[in-house]
Order: sequence, then C-alpha cells, then structure tokens
Amino acid sequence: MKVTLSVLKADIGSVGGHTLPSRKVLAKVEEVVREEVGRLLLDAYVFHIGDDIVLLLSHTRGVRNQEVHALAWKAFREGTEVAKAEGLYGAGQDLLKDAFTGNLHGLGPQVAEMEFTERPAEPFMVLAADKTEPGAFNLPLYLAFADPMYSSGLLLSPELRPGFRFRIMDLAQTERDSYIELDAPERLYDIATLLRDSHRFAIESIWSRKHGEQAAVVSTTRLRNIAGRYVGKDDPVAIVRTQKIFPATEEFGPVFALAPYVAGDTRGSHHMPLMPVRANTPASTFFCVPMVCGLAFSLREGRLSEPVDLFADPVWEAVRAKVVEKAQEMRRQGFFGPAMLPMEELEYTGIAERLKALEREFS
Repeated sequence: MKVTLSVLKADIGSVGGHTLPSRKVLAKVEEVVREEVGRLLLDAYVFHIGDDIVLLLSHTRGVRNQEVHALAWKAFREGTEVAKAEGLYGAGQDLLKDAFTGNLHGLGPQVAEMEFTERPAEPFMVLAADKTEPGAFNLPLYLAFADPMYSSGLLLSPELRPGFRFRIMDLAQTERDSYIELDAPERLYDIATLLRDSHRFAIESIWSRKHGEQAAVVSTTRLRNIAGRYVGKDDPVAIVRTQKIFPATEEFGPVFALAPYVAGDTRGSHHMPLMPVRANTPASTFFCVPMVCGLAFSLREGRLSEPVDLFADPVWEAVRAKVVEKAQEMRRQGFFGPAMLPMEELEYTGIAERLKALEREFS
C-alpha cells in the first residue's frame, strides 16, 4: 500500500511568552484534524515541542496535496483564533501569509512529507525541534547514515553497506530551491564540507542507494526568507524510516546524545546545544535552549500505532544533565566570540544598525 506521511508544524501562540500552547489551542487544532480521519486522512496524531504544535497526518493523497495542506492551514488558523481569545503570546506567529495558496510551502509552517510503499512492518520516527535552525539535524543524520562509528549497521548489514544518497539544500538561495546530491561513502568529505555549515546548508532528504527507497526528509523552510524580517527560529521537523534497509531506531540515540551546538537560543542569536527532551515539553526558561523530541511509530495500512517517546527513558536524564553543562559554559561567554552567531545570521538587527552608526565615528 502506498502511503503519504505529512508532518506540519507551526507556532500559533503560547502561554506567558514562548513556552507552550494552551490546552484549549491544542484541543481546537486536534478537533479540526480529527474530523477528517476516515475521509481525507487515514490517521492523525497531534503533539507539541516547546511552543510549536506538530501534526502527523497519514493519507494516500501524495505530497503537497492541496486538501491535506488546506486542512492543516484550517487547523492552525482556528487554533490561532483561540490563542487570540486567550491573549496568548505570538498568536499566529508562524502564519506569515493571510490566504492559503494551494500548499503550506512559503506560508510559514514547517513541512516534511514522504510517500512510499508500506513495508509489512513499517517503523518510522518523527523528529521535531524548537528554537533552532533547519541545519540542526545535519550532524545527527550524517552520523546515523554515514558513520560506522555510530551506525554499526553500515558495517554489519548488507542492506546498508552500499550507503546512502544525501540531498543537501543551499539555504542562502532565496529565489529558488538549490540542492546537490552526493553519495556516501564515496563523497563523504564533500558531504562533510557542506554539512559543517549548518547555517547555510541543510539535509533535505536521504535515500537508500541499494533499494532507491527514501529514508528521511527534513523541512528546510527559513522564515526570515518569507517574512523579510525576524519572526522566530525555523524549528525543523523530520520523518525518518528505520530498521531493515535503514539504520535501526537504536542507532539514532547516540547521535542525538552528542547534543551538537546549533543556532538558536533566546532571540535566535547564540550557539547552544540541541537538547533531547520528551515530547510535549515546554520551551526552557534557560535562554530557550534548543530542543528536539522524537516519537517512534509503527504503520499498518496507514494507521498509526501508539507512539514511543524516544528520549524518555532513564538514560536521557544523564544526557540532559551534560547538555545543561554545555549550555551553561557557552552562555557564560555572553555576547563574546563563538557564543553569539556570526553577523549574517543574527536575526535581530540591533547590532548591525549600531555598527553602521559607529562606522561614521571611525577616523
């Protein structure tokens, strides 16, 4: 059976600042989506990461389907009205356009979609991040799909040994999508050359070279390219298929335990570690440290199993304690050096404007 998974995410308002959506907002969004299960949709699941609401929708309509995207737009718009009625902060923040134009690309919400023929057992996971950039998944996915130090299946499994093809987007190109496809392991150094710069380059998708099957897809929308100003970090989502011809679910844990430094933080201005957290975790009041959650599902004829929270078991408490130490050490540097993002990545314009004023005083 050919199935489409669509993951769509947006910040449409949160309690007391950038924390989490209210119960009423979540309930309204889920109500709108649930009405279409059994008609437009095969199944659906709604959760949040920080102040972002995530929709996981399964259907048979293919990617970029107008009806499916219109449903998500309706859910986010009606949730926004509830957020406004409750006086929530940033109501409708990620809905950057006034009208639906056929699909959600270019309207603000993050979108990751994948169509595939369902295997007899179809495990997959949904990754959702908050307070960070589209390239935040670069290092974890590179290690899981290309580095045998972390992904032992690349050595042990004949299905994985031929490697994977990486499609990498150039986020600096704003007029049109610009991407390159590189094969691992032959082009490993070239892949690393690009992915090291998570501000400019981001993995868009990964494919099995042996089977031609899509393994992963990542949202790559940059909100500032749509709005022309800072409206919040881009907060990517991803769908990753696992097991058999793909890395095992357990091989993704160690790569996220590294908690790489990524762009994010309060005002989107600093480098901070990406902290693995449980789904439905509020945004951190410690400078809005970037967060990622992961839910694993099984799929049968388009119907979703109950999810497993990938970062909820006791191991992750120790990981989070170390991530806090990394975050504290970086933030002790305040504005200085690598703690703060390079000038071209600063989303707020205060420093750039001040520099222009100071330039006139130089002699």
